[in-house]
This record gives sequence, C-alpha cells and structure tokens, in this order.
Amino acid sequence: MSEVRVLVGPGVVADPALLSEIAEREFAALGAAGTVTYARTAGELLAGGPGDGVPVVIPGPEPAARALMAEFAGPVVWLDLTRADDVCVGAEARHLHGRGVEGLAWAIRHAVHRSRHPARRVAYGAHADQWAELYLPKDLAAASVPVIVLVHGGYWRSIWAADLMEPLAADLVGRGFAVWNLEYRRPDLHGWEATTADVAAGVGALAEAGEERLDLDRVAVAGHSAGAQLALRAAADGARVALAVSLAGVLDLVEGDRRWLSSGAVAAALGGDAEVYGAASPLARLPLKVRQLVVQGRGDDLDLIDFSRRYARAAKESGDDLTYLEMSGDHFAVIDPGTPLWRTTAVAIANALR
Repeated sequence: MSEVRVLVGPGVVADPALLSEIAEREFAALGAAGTVTYARTAGELLAGGPGDGVPVVIPGPEPAARALMAEFAGPVVWLDLTRADDVCVGAEARHLHGRGVEGLAWAIRHAVHRSRHPARRVAYGAHADQWAELYLPKDLAAASVPVIVLVHGGYWRSIWAADLMEPLAADLVGRGFAVWNLEYRRPDLHGWEATTADVAAGVGALAEAGEERLDLDRVAVAGHSAGAQLALRAAADGARVALAVSLAGVLDLVEGDRRWLSSGAVAAALGGDAEVYGAASPLARLPLKVRQLVVQGRGDDLDLIDFSRRYARAAKESGDDLTYLEMSGDHFAVIDPGTPLWRTTAVAIANALR
C-alpha cells in the first residue's frame, strides 16, 4: 500500500477540514495510506527529508516556504492552489497549480501513481516543459512493443499538465504497450507556434529515446480534448504514426471559436487568425491519410459530440480509414481506466496496432 504525506505550509488560505476531507477521499479511492500535517513554520516542511513515497506539499505564501521549492532536491509534488506560473522546482519534483482546492486530489493521484509506476523522463528540449515520460511493460520478452503517445488536454491552458494522462499510462503498460506521456509548452504562456512545434518534436523524439525494443512502425498518438486536436494535427503534419486517436476531441476549431467553447479557449490559444485555424483544425485538414479512432462519450458537452460526429462523417467521406466509437460516459470517462468506454477504446487501439 502506498503512503502519502500531505504537508500544508503556514498561511495557506483554505479550510483545513475541507483539505482533510479531499485527502481522505483520495486515500480511500486509491487504496493508499496517508496523513495530513499542518506546519507552523517553513522549517517544519520536509523536515528530516521526504520520507517514504512522494510527499505532497502545499507551501503557501511565505517566502521561506516557497524558497524550498527550488532548494529541495528530492522527489516531491509541490501544489499551489492558485495559479503560479514559471515556478522553479527541483529536477525530481513536479509543480501543480491553479486548480483550486481540487488540485489536492490531482496532486495525491500523481504522488501515488509516481510511487507505483516509475517512468523515465526524457527531455526533448531545453525548456522545463519539454519532456516526455517513458513507461515500459514489465514483461519485455517480446522483441518489440507497440507505443502509445499520450497528449493531454486542458483547453491549451498551463494549469493542466501531463499528470492528467497518468492513469491511462498505467493501464496501457499493463496491457503490454510502451507509453510516451508527452508534456509541452502551452500557448497561454509561450504562444501557439511553440505548442505546435513541441508536440511535433516530442512525438519525433520517441525515435531517440534510447529504447531499442520500441516498435516504431506501431505507434499510436492519442490525445484527450484539446490534446486530441494536437494529436491529429501532428498526424496531419506527417508525424510517423500508424494510428491517431481522438478522445473527446476538439476537432472543429472554427465552430469551437464561434460557439465560445470553454469561455473562448480557442481564440485565447490560437489568437483568432483564420489561417491559423485552417492549419490547426483537424476537420479542415482532412484527409489525414492516417488510420483514425474517434471516441466520444454521450454524456459529454453537446458541442464536442457534434464535433466528433461531423468529423467522423467528413473523414470517411474524404477516404480516411476511421472507426467511430460512441458510448455512455462524460468528458473524462474516455481517460478513466475504470469505465466501459475506456476499456472498449483500449481494445480498439490494440486491434488497430496488431
């Protein structure tokens, strides 16, 4: 059983009882043992080292506590309840921020996942967000294994990161796949061109990961939500993939902008330029000339259901080889290993990569 220590720094603006409730809920759901400790001073945070497992630390506003984020060298999940861009943390650390008190749930999930499913981080650029984590199945008796590249969503906003896809990574590794969980610079901080370039470079860097047992002729790129747009865009641009998978994807950027999807997320990310939309929107890039799987939950945002259905129809009319899968489930059912929708999707991916 994994053990998680949640350490709350002085001056954190949140109800202590609520933080404890969130933590206890996650401990129970994940089958993990855990504690929540409130530090009176910055010196009490991480006193004596990280202990067992990967600690979750909410440093709070005090300068002495925040200084530990750059100074502490061990594995730790630093959590800011508010948005905190460009925070410098140690090489073995992860910084989650901007998700409110619910961010504690995500931080605990990441800490438990990291303890249970080690991965090797590979940088494909100099920036702190240019990396991917490589997961390998335990049984590598086969000469080569197919690979799934995961591209997270979050409407292209920096508060969401690759930890969103970690449950899928663990599930896919258990099914015998290698997994390349990709992080990239988001456009709200770095611009749209940086995001597009990073996804292309990150997918391409798989060939340079130094793992000879990866079957680079059987690579799927799978993106969730806005990550599906990035995944299919990469395929349209010529990424070396045998399958492109949309999981509740934002596949029509023109209508996504017109309908003010997620409070204007499309225009905020891409800048409102019609030519940029044409290059980036999967619907406008058809035919992709890559085999595709489009997965959609019936309980999702109605606009996303509309996008997926219209995209699937248009792709087939363009001559693309596409399978459309729609089942019960909400926006996150497609990345939840416990749902029938994901289990059906995983089988479909395996069949496509045989």
